Amino acid sequence: MMFGPIDNGDIDSRMAQLFALVSEALAGATHALLSGNAEIGLAVVEGDQSVDDLTAEVELLVWKQIEDKSTTGTMLRHLVGVLLILPELERSGDLAEHIAQRAVTRLGAEMSPLSRGIVQRMAEVALEMWRDAADAYGDRAAQAEALSEADEEIDILHERLTKEIAAESMPTAIGAQVTLLARFYERLGDHAVNLARRIEMLQRPS
Repeated sequence: MMFGPIDNGDIDSRMAQLFALVSEALAGATHALLSGNAEIGLAVVEGDQSVDDLTAEVELLVWKQIEDKSTTGTMLRHLVGVLLILPELERSGDLAEHIAQRAVTRLGAEMSPLSRGIVQRMAEVALEMWRDAADAYGDRAAQAEALSEADEEIDILHERLTKEIAAESMPTAIGAQVTLLARFYERLGDHAVNLARRIEMLQRPS
């Protein structure tokens, strides 16, 4: 793949697109899960390749810029920060894909009403965290503390969901899959916090 002259704007525009793709995948996967729409779930699963492809494209752009001997100081720091952020985005896209895979098997219809409600709330918090992380990257604004507080809510919801599963309100096989779902959302929250911390590092003086 060949690229012309590159600047941080080229990279940042693609990073914004990556944040959007992951957020859309998370929203779509959750909607598919809770609505029982296997078609939407399948679209999210297939769409994960776009996240992988764009991640690889951004990484190539970054390394090309780093190899430019004129890239120093603040710009170099920014590029290294992007390389640290990219794996968090790619892994989060994978987690959204895992949720969508459960939607394809119509897991949502087998879940207890309480577990569905908890998962919906976990998804709402995770999505808000992802929007905040995306805004933080665009604005270079500190968000780690606020996202850590939101992540605590996801952890609490995870505990509630674990208790619901332990109460044997669902068949064992379904409960096992819901346990995985809870872990997926919890990890999405963790990744959002990690992103915010890495974004804050971009603001610190060299």
